[in-house]
Amino acid sequence: MKICYLDAFSGLSGDMTVGALIDAGADAYSLFEALCSLKTDAQFSMEKTRRRGIAASKFHVTVGEEKAHRHLSHILKLIDSAELPPRAADRAKRIFERLGAAEAKVHGVPVEKVHFHEVGAVDSIADIVGAAVGLELLGVDALYCSAVNVGSGTVSTEHGVMPVPTPATVELLAGHPVYARGPAVELTTPTGAAIAATLASGFGPMPPMKILSSGYGAGDKDFPEHANVLRATIGEASGAAESTTVAVIEANIDDTTPEVLGYAMERLLATGALDVSIQPMVMKKNRAGHLLRVIATPETQETLAALIFAETTTLGLRIYTAERRVKARHIVDVDTQYGRVQVKISEDGSFAPEYEDCRRLALETGAPLQRVMEAASFEYLKTTK
Repeated sequence: MKICYLDAFSGLSGDMTVGALIDAGADAYSLFEALCSLKTDAQFSMEKTRRRGIAASKFHVTVGEEKAHRHLSHILKLIDSAELPPRAADRAKRIFERLGAAEAKVHGVPVEKVHFHEVGAVDSIADIVGAAVGLELLGVDALYCSAVNVGSGTVSTEHGVMPVPTPATVELLAGHPVYARGPAVELTTPTGAAIAATLASGFGPMPPMKILSSGYGAGDKDFPEHANVLRATIGEASGAAESTTVAVIEANIDDTTPEVLGYAMERLLATGALDVSIQPMVMKKNRAGHLLRVIATPETQETLAALIFAETTTLGLRIYTAERRVKARHIVDVDTQYGRVQVKISEDGSFAPEYEDCRRLALETGAPLQRVMEAASFEYLKTTK
């Protein structure tokens, strides 16, 4: 499987995405030919430039005077009538549908009534379709994205001055890791946010891959603080289901109760911790205490650290990074006499019934937990014969 990873350390926009994909190896002529089939009378070009010493590609769209704003249905018809690869057309339409839903929610109107202003302009249509075609030309099967630098300050739009990130960008990136660093300008546009929010299989560290190529898409401005580029890294999945950097958060605690520690563990797991453990230990002055250890993703590190301070008596934490590796695994459902149970199967063939499913069925039916787990294992083994 081929992967594209977008490193949005200087934000994310449609033209930066297209530039990065071409810079990473997507054929510019083929991409421009596909965009011309949209029949928007726009012209397309690519400029080699630099941003803080990094060579990058700048995607340009030249259009005449814009006519009336477009509705979502008009844009979808435009894509359907163009000569695009089927997967690229599907991706482009899904991006616009996601963008339309966000605009509709922000403005409080039905999606069919949304007027696409900035994002309905020809250059933004070219950006979204160009990104979809670029991914197809590179043979990308899955897209991943880093935490997104959204910028800060204000920006002028057809609705007036808006805070950065704009309401549509906030809506599109809800639930995903974002931050603001650098100059007080808009670094992530609704178009860029829609591309990532629609197509990305995950946000966070780079997934395990064998790197094949990389490219840099230039933003409009050249900042003195950092290179204003979007990096696209193209690679093949390495086969490791998970080999990523995690944060390990630790605290030595000798002045709290088991009830407080148990509650803290529940809160940490519910807030996104990958794992939580509590280990008895003897501390200084021969005091009995506990070592609380939390494994977190980088984007949840600060939230979980704050939660530890709030829910325990510790006055300090240790935070360090580690590499996490997990075998490839998949889930199958099996039907037992007690009900349906998920079974987790690893790449080497070992398996285990999902504990929470078995626990729930044991409580619902009154059957011993061990019997439910044995039934699930038996039904799975029947499917392997």
